Amino acid sequence: MASWSRQRPESPGGFQPHLSRTLFLLLLLAASAWGVTLSPKDCQVFRSDHGSSISCQPPAKIPSYLPADTVHLAVEFFNLTLLPPNLLQGTSKLQELHLSSNRLESLSPEFLRPVPQLRVLDLTRNSLTGLPPGLFQASATLDTLVLKENQLEVLEASWLHGLKALRHLDLSGNCLRKLRPGLLANFTLLRTLDLAENQLETLPPDFLQGPLQLERLHLEGNKLQELGKDLLVPQPDLRYLFLNGNKLARVAAGAFHGLRQLGMLDLSNNSLASVPEGLWTSLGQPNRDMRDGFDISSNPWICDQNLSDLYRWLQAQKDKMFSQNDTRCAGPEAVKGQMLLAVAESQ
Repeated sequence: MASWSRQRPESPGGFQPHLSRTLFLLLLLAASAWGVTLSPKDCQVFRSDHGSSISCQPPAKIPSYLPADTVHLAVEFFNLTLLPPNLLQGTSKLQELHLSSNRLESLSPEFLRPVPQLRVLDLTRNSLTGLPPGLFQASATLDTLVLKENQLEVLEASWLHGLKALRHLDLSGNCLRKLRPGLLANFTLLRTLDLAENQLETLPPDFLQGPLQLERLHLEGNKLQELGKDLLVPQPDLRYLFLNGNKLARVAAGAFHGLRQLGMLDLSNNSLASVPEGLWTSLGQPNRDMRDGFDISSNPWICDQNLSDLYRWLQAQKDKMFSQNDTRCAGPEAVKGQMLLAVAESQ
């Protein structure tokens, strides 16, 4: 590893490309253990035959140009409202771009055109309220887009045109109140969708039409009140479903029908007092699903005869149940405060 500035010539090093961002940062931290001294005014650089990986954080200065072989670039914690206009010029081999923890308010429509091989774009913790249409017209290879913790109140489909290979989309921690119908229609390869910690109260009926093999769906920390019977139908291979921390009071009887591979379900911290008979029928089949467990804790369960279907299901699945001690009855008075599982086993 070496420091890099405009005056420093390129030299070979030992970085291997495609390392995860976590491993990349660990290697940076290990520099001191290797006896490498870095100038605080320079960005940190790993070099290899495959290209350069560069990390710039204050007090380093953002360079006016980058090596042509740059494959990984991190420019973080600078509190920038705008990026240098030619930051990516001459870096056509760039594959990962991390711009987290700045104060970016907008991006130019032409910003990503110099980097057609980009696979990862991380814009976590900025101040974006929108994206310019056309931003991703040259981003056919982008498979990971992280817009976590910005200030998005709406999300327009036109902002995302051009993302043909998108597999991971993180929109968590924004201010989204509703989603446009057909938003995901062209994202056939999408595997992970994270909409946690927004302000969503409802979802369009066709919300999940488009992806062919969605595996992870994060909807926790919103204001959803109802889960309809058709919402999840387009995603029979869904493996992880997070609905915790909403205001769910109603779940349709057929909401989970057809989920052939569901391994994790989190319904904790909602407003569920009862659920319809048949809700659990398709879940927890032997050697097939619910392998990673489920959580229905911190709901105001009314433990009467209307939960008989749930009682039977819990007894068969109790070894997969998280937070058993926090899953208690809110009524009737005779069982108030008792563990729901204990009540189920007494029936």
